[in-house]
Amino acid sequence: MTNRFYNAFDGETLGGGRKRDYRTPFQMDRDRIIHAHAFRKLQSKTQVFLSGEYDFYRTRLTHSMEVAQIGRSICAWLRSRGAPLRDDFHIDSDLVEAVCLAHDLGHPPFGHSGERTLQELMIRWGGFEGNAQTLHLLTDTIYQNESGVRGMTPTRALLDGVLKYKKLFSEFPAPPTNHFLYDPQERHRAFVFGDATIPAELHAGEKLNALKSVECQIMDWADDAAYSLNDIVDGVKAGFLTLERIEAWAAGEAIDPERQHWLDELFDAVRGDRLESAMAQKIGGFITACRLRERKNFMSARTNRYRFELIVAPAAEREAAFYKKMANDIIFESPQLQQMEHKARRVLFDLWDSCWRNYVEPGPRVIRILPPRVGRLIDAEATPAGKARQICDWLCGLTDGMIVRTYQRLFDPQFGSIRDLS
Repeated sequence: MTNRFYNAFDGETLGGGRKRDYRTPFQMDRDRIIHAHAFRKLQSKTQVFLSGEYDFYRTRLTHSMEVAQIGRSICAWLRSRGAPLRDDFHIDSDLVEAVCLAHDLGHPPFGHSGERTLQELMIRWGGFEGNAQTLHLLTDTIYQNESGVRGMTPTRALLDGVLKYKKLFSEFPAPPTNHFLYDPQERHRAFVFGDATIPAELHAGEKLNALKSVECQIMDWADDAAYSLNDIVDGVKAGFLTLERIEAWAAGEAIDPERQHWLDELFDAVRGDRLESAMAQKIGGFITACRLRERKNFMSARTNRYRFELIVAPAAEREAAFYKKMANDIIFESPQLQQMEHKARRVLFDLWDSCWRNYVEPGPRVIRILPPRVGRLIDAEATPAGKARQICDWLCGLTDGMIVRTYQRLFDPQFGSIRDLS
């Protein structure tokens, strides 16, 4: 049965030339992401706690899988509610799954610590942003080779689905640290909008960043639902979130009856050793807190992806924000994770400096410390900004283990491993 929610505009691919088979265009998007090297690397990238430290912590990969499951469930829930959706007019769950699986592809090693460090390193060279880096992978580097193959010819709907932010780095009055696209990605934004002129009023403030396709909105809420609750579960298991620490934190917060109810539920679940099941139930509540609403904007007449928007019940949004603040204040600001931030800065700054001195501003003798393919990509760039982006791409693509071993090979005299040289 044809799904009339989508049209040829939604399924058009960047660059064209994609061969069709028994799958839908969106199933092909999903499959190409799952089989990509960049996706497999997520199993060794930090979500909250250092990847590989314990088997039960979530990584970027398991987090992405959970977000994809929640995203598909939101599609099923919305379809079950009836009008305006029906069997031949519904949000494609394969597309939403692809968007969710891809949403963290551009994140670097060391989690948010690594992201903040790369933002600092790249601020004078066009910036670094995890969402923009995801777009960069999908369009330019995910299947890159030296014969000229670039990106994965994604559909317009997939690209739009991962675009949480649409404002360019240079469109801000001062260089931003996050929530932007790289300036060269203006052509991809134009493709997403079908070369339509963006109304002038959307360039004010964050209005353009707030304009998201409905699939992007589903991914964004699924991501919030997953990490706001699952960070709490991992934090309790890791010993960062104890009842005593939560009580001490709550004593400094404005706890109204609604928040007190959430705290009481959390305490009961921890004491009863049923935290995972309790949070799983809350994820179900976050899914059923969703509904659709029609909207009007400069794209709504062209695609249903902009004709409809996701509305989340305010109580669910408040609860997710409550758990995110708790996790940030107790876990992310803890000395242990601040130590990881210090390590991320040291490792990334030292590797960046070594790359820069040997590939961008070489002295009398150049030491080729990078894999040959990466070195050739840097050498092929004509400007310092282009070379900086290639170095950033290499650092961002390393897993936690790979970047630590690379650092040890370069700076630890007693470390002699030759693994991961290619």
